[in-house]
Amino acid sequence: MEEREYDALFENELHHWWFGGMEAITRRLLERSYASGAGLRILDAGCGTGGAMTTWLGEYGTVTGCDLSGTALGYCRQRQAEQLTQAAVAQLPFAAGVFDLVTSFDVLYHQAVEDEKQVVHEMERVLVPGGRALVRVPAYDWMRGWHDRAVHTRRRYTKEEVRRLLEGTGLVVEVVTYANTLLFPLALAKRLMERLRSETRQESDIRRTGGTVNSILRWILSLEAPLAASRGLPWGLSVVAVGMKAG
Repeated sequence: MEEREYDALFENELHHWWFGGMEAITRRLLERSYASGAGLRILDAGCGTGGAMTTWLGEYGTVTGCDLSGTALGYCRQRQAEQLTQAAVAQLPFAAGVFDLVTSFDVLYHQAVEDEKQVVHEMERVLVPGGRALVRVPAYDWMRGWHDRAVHTRRRYTKEEVRRLLEGTGLVVEVVTYANTLLFPLALAKRLMERLRSETRQESDIRRTGGTVNSILRWILSLEAPLAASRGLPWGLSVVAVGMKAG
């Protein structure tokens, strides 16, 4: 992504409504199988600036962060993260079968990922039998906008494309769902307005939001968590999936 976007991510991910809402959804998906304090060995593959691994994800076990960007890992260290590795997610420098859970939050879509199938193969390889991979990616290629230019999006996905991607490595897909459904009309309107404007920007959606508005948007997105973890959601701005490695 653009270098300035690491700055924006570091400054905003601990309080921005989108990250808070997605945390609620991801927790519900994880808690289908794991309780807080489960003592898992976790790899956050493409950990970015470390917001997840240094806060809520650590409640489920010991987290190792892996990212190719030295800038991102520098921000992780500012968050007091210690277990960090600089490497490409397509070539994870870990032995086979050493992690109980591998997470990948908005990584596979990136231009730097030439072969997302290889990345998921690597995630599956480092999992123990019965371990799980949790993947989140942006949805629908036709929803591209200024944000995608800023973060260097290579592609966006449908739910079925994510299902086939995980199943292609032998993972047993336990849940795959869209997320950010309730706010989808607002996002669609924003994208349409961007296309109508003559200017072309590289500007991500991760920007500071006012306190009251931020709280309301976070609450709305968090409402989706029970449905995402049970019946699934029919459309949305993201796709989230959990796959288990066969024993």
